[in-house]
Amino acid sequence: MQPGLPARVAHLWRVAGLPIPQHAWFWIGILLLSAGAGLLYDALFQNGIPLVAAIHGFFIGACALLMERGTLLPQLQARLRRLPTFLYVPIAELAYVGMITLGHATGGIIVWSTGLTPEPFAVAVVPSLRVLVYALAVSALLVFVVRMRDLIGAEVFVNLLVGRYHRPVEEERIFLFVDVVGSTAYAETHGALKTQAFLGAVFATLAEPVRRCHGSTDDFVGDMAMITWPMARGLQGARCVACVLAIQESLARDAAAWQERFGAVPRIRAALHGGPVVTAEVGVDRHKIAYFGDAVNVTARLEALCRTLDAPVLISGDLLAKLPRLPDGVRARALGEHAVRGRDQVLAVAALEHAPRAGRSAA
Repeated sequence: MQPGLPARVAHLWRVAGLPIPQHAWFWIGILLLSAGAGLLYDALFQNGIPLVAAIHGFFIGACALLMERGTLLPQLQARLRRLPTFLYVPIAELAYVGMITLGHATGGIIVWSTGLTPEPFAVAVVPSLRVLVYALAVSALLVFVVRMRDLIGAEVFVNLLVGRYHRPVEEERIFLFVDVVGSTAYAETHGALKTQAFLGAVFATLAEPVRRCHGSTDDFVGDMAMITWPMARGLQGARCVACVLAIQESLARDAAAWQERFGAVPRIRAALHGGPVVTAEVGVDRHKIAYFGDAVNVTARLEALCRTLDAPVLISGDLLAKLPRLPDGVRARALGEHAVRGRDQVLAVAALEHAPRAGRSAA
């Protein structure tokens, strides 16, 4: 059987050496939906030129998303989020009208300059009232989808959408527990509200390294974040280990800004382990993806061992043995076997550390 067009396109893309990050597929899908909304508009109102409507829809969706993600007018977006709801809604709607007008004008310039539309230039670039109302409705729907994705996590959102875990599934996953060191002491000094802002900023910093390493931040419990990968994806290129290093580097790189804003530079403890779990969708009024199994419990116990062994980052011997190699400049220092509460067998543990310069040059 011949492969379908999407499979052939994906194969050619890989052969060309142009990999698309996993999270980018979501944004590609949103832009395609925007173009599809343009086609639907053409079908509903019988404009007669589907390609023109699709181009308008694509650029309107692109501009709305660029503003939503803070790429366009980032300061305006930040100020909008601080407004009370009764002010945020009308002002945000006005901002989206501006983005729709910009997107429509961009698409209009393209279709007019390429001769795809016989309309005069002014008609091609200036949206009608009907276009504005339709585009506002579609943009509101797309922004709602994006917000839901951000709220529960990209991978969890997709899994809930397609119903992958409606029935429990056995699979192998890697777990990374990241704990913010000293948050209790910080709260005693600075108060609960300041501490929550501090933790929120730390967790926001995690987002880009996790995304870059193809992981999924599945839960936050107090001052701890749980990040996961399907086993094969997390092992590839030692992404699970690279993620920890990227988080540490990101926090250290902005140390001066952290000190100025919060009076402290965040430090983390992290534990890595992996193994078989049962993954299932749970809940009635509020649904979430939950993991059940020894691998989750062992990771939590391993994170607690960080304090006992005075090691910021620990990895289980089980997971370390599965890694094809460690990232450059990183070594695993064996710390022996340790009893883990709730597990009959002892667990081999290693600390992940930056390799000495001599070791790196020798490598």
